[in-house]
Amino acid sequence: MEYKVVPFTATLNQKNETTAAVANQLENLIKQYHSQGWEYIRLESVSTYVQPDPGCFGLGAKPGYLASYQMMVFSKGSI
Repeated sequence: MEYKVVPFTATLNQKNETTAAVANQLENLIKQYHSQGWEYIRLESVSTYVQPDPGCFGLGAKPGYLASYQMMVFSKGSI
């Protein structure tokens, strides 16, 4: 069995779009990969710690932080 994991970042114009636009983006990506023979499995949330940036001599230093990303999981083939 093969697996493919691709990032998913939805965009939403809050002035004239609803969450249906996000659902539509997800659906279109699922259809795109399905047409290539991939079966959608699930949407996973992956968190990672981004290391702090000490800056140059402490100037412009940025603290570390936790970032979350959405990943779409697809599979192809049989067990």
